[in-house]
Amino acid sequence: MVSRLSRSAVFPAIEAAPVGWAWSAASRDELSPGPAAPMRLLAKAALLAVVAVVAFLGAGFLGFVAGIQRVEQAPAVRTDGIVALTGGADRIGNAIDLLAQGYGRRLLISGVNERTSRAEIARLNPGQRKLFDCCVDLDYRARNTIGNAIETRRWLHEHGFRSVIVVTSTYHMPRTLLELDNALPGLRKVPYAVVTDSGDPSGWWRNPATARLLASEYVKYLAARLRIMVESDPEVSPAAAIMSRGGGPVRMVAQPLER
Repeated sequence: MVSRLSRSAVFPAIEAAPVGWAWSAASRDELSPGPAAPMRLLAKAALLAVVAVVAFLGAGFLGFVAGIQRVEQAPAVRTDGIVALTGGADRIGNAIDLLAQGYGRRLLISGVNERTSRAEIARLNPGQRKLFDCCVDLDYRARNTIGNAIETRRWLHEHGFRSVIVVTSTYHMPRTLLELDNALPGLRKVPYAVVTDSGDPSGWWRNPATARLLASEYVKYLAARLRIMVESDPEVSPAAAIMSRGGGPVRMVAQPLER
């Protein structure tokens, strides 16, 4: 005689719950995300945000480097004035050559060290002494690119000039034009980029010093763009004053424009 097994002995799991809903409390707890899951999601989101920012800045930096001029080119037009920003070995010499060739009627050398006299600059360019006597102005006030833009604006307005050739190093030209466009909107600016060995972008990844210089200039360029978004005039901008080492660029040196 075969003994009859109970239904609960053959199908114990089915007896525990109706078909399709046989989930135990333990299994639900195991599948629950728990308090650590939101933190992991936040960490992943933060990591993705950092990666996105780094990628964006990296792409911007590569675009910045790609846009730097590799060779010097003579200006396509003549202008009223010429401004040369100090800081590079060949900037002043090239600007004086442009003045001698008739590309402008007058030259401003902006950002001259207060210990450097007109005679010392003239001695570095002995063939152009007559030009120094008649047509070259020295600005001792500007101490950075913001100050250069402010002093250039003052000089152009003083002479009634409506166009200017801008002489500075290739890697410095983007930020210089950005500051000048902010200070002098609508005025014609013709860039003359001076090629220097230190800022030559060709093969920059193989030269740590050049890479650091270009990266530093790119960061300054981005800071200038952000500042310009929130300011109306660099001469009265608190951000410009802070970036000018604690004081407005035009107040740092009391010596006036020298002729």
